Amino acid sequence: MWLKPEEVLLKNALKLWVTQKSSGYFVLQRRRGHGDSGGRCFTGRLVGALDTVLDSNARVAPFRILLQVPGSPIHSAIACGATDEEINQHWEWLEQNLLHTLSVFDNKDDIVSFVKGKIKALIAEETSSKLAEQEENPEKFREALVKFENRFNFPEAEKLITYYSCCCWKGRVPRQGWLYLSINHLCFYSFFLGKELKLIIPWVDVQKLERTSNIFMTDIIRITTQSKERDFSMFLNIDEAFRIMEQLADVTLRRLLDNEIFELDPGLQDPTQITKRDLEARAQNEYFRAFFRLPKKERLHEVLDCSLWTPFSRCHTAGRMFTSDSYVCFASKEDGCCNVLIPLLEVVTIEKMEDTSLLPNPIIISIKSKTAFQFIELKDRDTLVENLLLRLKQVKASNPALCNSKNKDTQNSHSRCADYQLGRLGVVPSQSNGDENDKNGRHLMNTEALSSTFHHSGMDGLDFRMSREQVKESLWNDHFSEYGRTVCMFRTEKIRKLVAMGIPESLRGKLWLLFSDAITDLHSNPGYYQNLVEVSMGMCCIATEEIERDLHRSLPEHPAFQDEMGIAALRRVLTAYAHRNPKIGYCQSMNILTSVLLLYAKEEEAFWLLVAVCERMLPDYFNHRVIGESTLSLLLQSLSCLFILGTSDNRNCISSLK
Repeated sequence: MWLKPEEVLLKNALKLWVTQKSSGYFVLQRRRGHGDSGGRCFTGRLVGALDTVLDSNARVAPFRILLQVPGSPIHSAIACGATDEEINQHWEWLEQNLLHTLSVFDNKDDIVSFVKGKIKALIAEETSSKLAEQEENPEKFREALVKFENRFNFPEAEKLITYYSCCCWKGRVPRQGWLYLSINHLCFYSFFLGKELKLIIPWVDVQKLERTSNIFMTDIIRITTQSKERDFSMFLNIDEAFRIMEQLADVTLRRLLDNEIFELDPGLQDPTQITKRDLEARAQNEYFRAFFRLPKKERLHEVLDCSLWTPFSRCHTAGRMFTSDSYVCFASKEDGCCNVLIPLLEVVTIEKMEDTSLLPNPIIISIKSKTAFQFIELKDRDTLVENLLLRLKQVKASNPALCNSKNKDTQNSHSRCADYQLGRLGVVPSQSNGDENDKNGRHLMNTEALSSTFHHSGMDGLDFRMSREQVKESLWNDHFSEYGRTVCMFRTEKIRKLVAMGIPESLRGKLWLLFSDAITDLHSNPGYYQNLVEVSMGMCCIATEEIERDLHRSLPEHPAFQDEMGIAALRRVLTAYAHRNPKIGYCQSMNILTSVLLLYAKEEEAFWLLVAVCERMLPDYFNHRVIGESTLSLLLQSLSCLFILGTSDNRNCISSLK
């Protein structure tokens, strides 16, 4: 591999290198500790250990070629190689292409400049390869790639993602070396005191990946396979290394279990094109979507430090702004202090305010419920506002029916848009089109939650329950008046406490819509569910047969599902979803979930809540492989052992349960 010419002092270097070949202007050297006999003597072993422990092997390969200037102690390294064959190929190229031309130069400086120019041209040609261009430091990555290929002899399709200097623990002895993360394997290489260590662990064999500690180190990465555990430590950036390992293991698992998932990640469809930057972006996007419960199609664009004015605390709260295709989100730096979710469908204006010492770089985002959010301390405010306005325009263009309502039609606008305000005991009712459906449609939708029509029998202590419900409603109404009533409300730790106390039945459906953000899907797709029902009902397939078998097993003790009205609504919702998402179709327990949703939400609302649960909140639970349920079972086993038997018996307990 050709190197960017770097000066070395040959006098001191002779202690570490042995000259094998020499010509008028070039010297080929071998590193002590490498080769047939270099590792047998103490000096060779000592140099081999230094290469690893002191990380000198990060830049220096076992073989190198120097450009020498006669009469000068300063030489320049122009090539290196991991094997004797590789370095001899470079030496032959120099003999065939440069040596016979150097005699025409009279000045030594001209010779040095000519050779360095040639070498830089060769490097530029090599660096144009896609593998090197994709990395932040192409030259270092190119060196690591050559070492990776020579040390592990993988096929060309095996893409190296990144590499780290670290220690691999062999018993109680740490072995300093290099960890290589490729698309299909985790590899480790160490050369210590003349002994070579190579580890190759396919990602498909990894059963557990965790950060833990041992008696010597407080922070290590442990990789568990069926046969062995391997501990790695002393990373310069262990957080980044662990994050990349998680992503590679996850990508491998999903490629094995469900190839359809890659339709949502076009950049990951071709493993040979995946880069470290792609994996980091994917991890950040997944965290963003999971934290705010957003659809998989949402792509994160900006993450900016800022402060948000919070009226309930009468101050600005420090945190971060996240912007995506259809949302502006805020999360406070203090966990649980304040989170805000603003769909761009709700936004009316985005404006810059005057910059002052008290309010540096402020912007105002106004929404349809006549509420404004003030953000300050935003870097590159002009670019941010420009990007947000562009996305706002795109969202409105794709949803003209929702965003072009006028003030003269305030009531209709209020029901169509996602300004879902909660009244004292419920929500502002949306306009019903039941009469129109009765005349023109084959299937009538339930316009009310089933619990409003069917009441569960045998309710002992009814008076006490009613008084308790009234107390909960009062607490929630007090919270709405202080923190907001729409999907854009300020979400604080108080929300968690109120939910833990129990959501009153009169508010369950509407709060589920708000907190899952299913309300945005509902109002972004007017008429979608009705059309889906008309298309799907009457069709016969495996999913519909399974649905028919489970209809009368869905909360059979509740009066709502002892009546054809409740059974018909359940049939429509499940059949419509199976038609919408044929990859999932229908699987057991979806009937129970949908039955509960229909008790507290209107039929169309229950459909979009089912979409939110199956596709956003628990994407791996409702499918034929039930990966999420299997993972949860293993997690439950591990936690049970941890808290019941104690940490010392945890491993034995898990083994006995398998």
